[in-house]
Amino acid sequence: MSDALLDTGGGVARALPKLGSKPFLIHNSDSVWIEGLGSNLERLMDAWNEDTMDSLMLVAPIAASIGYDGRGDFEMDAAGRLTRQSGARLTPFVFAGVSIAHPRLFEDAPKGAFSLNKLWDRAIARRRLYGVRLDGIWMHVGTPEALTEAETAITDSMTPGSALTSGSR
Repeated sequence: MSDALLDTGGGVARALPKLGSKPFLIHNSDSVWIEGLGSNLERLMDAWNEDTMDSLMLVAPIAASIGYDGRGDFEMDAAGRLTRQSGARLTPFVFAGVSIAHPRLFEDAPKGAFSLNKLWDRAIARRRLYGVRLDGIWMHVGTPEALTEAETAITDSMTPGSALTSGSR
């Protein structure tokens, strides 16, 4: 057994024998959020439909994100189906680091290290990748600067009368 880093896709593929045959949650360690109304994880789990989905992702509006400076990852239709951004334009949603995956998503997965993006692209081609919009403020904490910015946002969200607690996001 190798101790090489496998990226998220390779790591999950390696763990599949221990995960069983039912859908499971994947949560990236560099993603956190300040909840809006209700629980985003509960909304994600409630929206899961094994018959139509291979993966269901929590996606955040770029406008309600901290620590992210990309052009967006996905567009979402009225049914919640996700597609990739096309061209150089911005897309409204970024992957918020949490998803539900069915083991079938990993059928014929690459060996070794790989990104989940490979499997998500296959799910998009089959029209089986869906999203749920995050309610709140999503924070990518992959750098020391982004972590500092997230800590400030969390502190501010707990301060009565702050912009985050008064609803003027």
